Amino acid sequence: MSPTVEDLLRECAPRVLGVLARRSGDFALAEDAVQEALLAAARHWPAAGVPDNPGAWLLRAAERRMTDLVRAEAARRRREDEVAREPPPGHAVDRDDTLVLLFLCCHPELTPASAIALTLRAVGGLTTAEIAHAFLVPEATMSQRITRAKQKLRGASFALPDPAEFAARLRSVLHVLYLVFNEGYTSSSGGSLHRTELSGEAIRLARAVHARLPADPEVAGLLALMLLTDARRSARTGPDGALVPLAEQDRSRWDRALIAEGADLILAAVERGAIGEYQLQAAIAALHDDAARAEDTDWPQILGMYGLLERMTGNPVVSLNRAVAVAMVHGPAAGLELVDALDGRLPGHHRVDAVRAHLHEMAGDAERAAAHYRAAAARTTSLPERRYLVERAARLTP
Repeated sequence: MSPTVEDLLRECAPRVLGVLARRSGDFALAEDAVQEALLAAARHWPAAGVPDNPGAWLLRAAERRMTDLVRAEAARRRREDEVAREPPPGHAVDRDDTLVLLFLCCHPELTPASAIALTLRAVGGLTTAEIAHAFLVPEATMSQRITRAKQKLRGASFALPDPAEFAARLRSVLHVLYLVFNEGYTSSSGGSLHRTELSGEAIRLARAVHARLPADPEVAGLLALMLLTDARRSARTGPDGALVPLAEQDRSRWDRALIAEGADLILAAVERGAIGEYQLQAAIAALHDDAARAEDTDWPQILGMYGLLERMTGNPVVSLNRAVAVAMVHGPAAGLELVDALDGRLPGHHRVDAVRAHLHEMAGDAERAAAHYRAAAARTTSLPERRYLVERAARLTP
């Protein structure tokens, strides 16, 4: 399948932004210029055709826009001097500055929340609306956060940080990659369940960070989590693109090479002694992948891991997943009791209704299950999830 214009723009934009930020030393200005170039490409390419070298086209357009944005002659001369030392534009995007850009966006001048949001925008290619959904905040709030973050990075050096700073920024970097992967694996909006360009880029960047810090157990844990999860991707949709839940997937379609690689990574990480949240999530994913059938899943061990992860993170989504594990071990009534306690911590989140529906279905209460499936369908912005939830409700409705 040929890549769409949107696919090409998402692939090229972070690299072009990296080139401009490195040349100019002004991340905020470079990001503005790239956004203008993206708009121009979105208008021009569908009618005129995609250029032979999309990255070079986008780079030239962003450079022209950057020139328009720069008013001071001295700043323009400095930028032109730097450009003169670079390879020709057609080759400049071959240098991958994405990893440098990733750590720049996680600069210590930024709060962790701002760093994550900015990196999702600049490196992950997510829209402001998608980032807001990931953080459960209004889009206007996220837009302001990104704007302030860009302003704080004016004049920041475009280079990998020294080892001390590298370690300090690592937590935000890992959180960013985790969110980018999740958005690619299960899109928060739109007509496709997957956005493989995002999950693939998250895996690529996680591999790059792991290559630089091979002994860090949490880096290995995150990469393992991505691989163990992505291994199931081909089985998550049917021939018509419909969502297939984990318990109903054809496990022969899972990528055993990815599972083996992820299992080796998490085993080596756990043996180093310090257990972190990504290692725990990867271990849970490994237990799911190790089960030949859904009914063979080691739910008691998964429940124990979710309990530890909940105490470690305090994350309400972890608590929701733990409620499912409790239901699988102790019955749906016990799980529903935990879900009821999460309404205030995850207000309006469609997954609360979806889990509640699933547990009511387990308990044999078809009427309540159907009602909650419909409520979840009304709240999700993902069309495949909505179709799945509506179908589940319809099957339970006389």
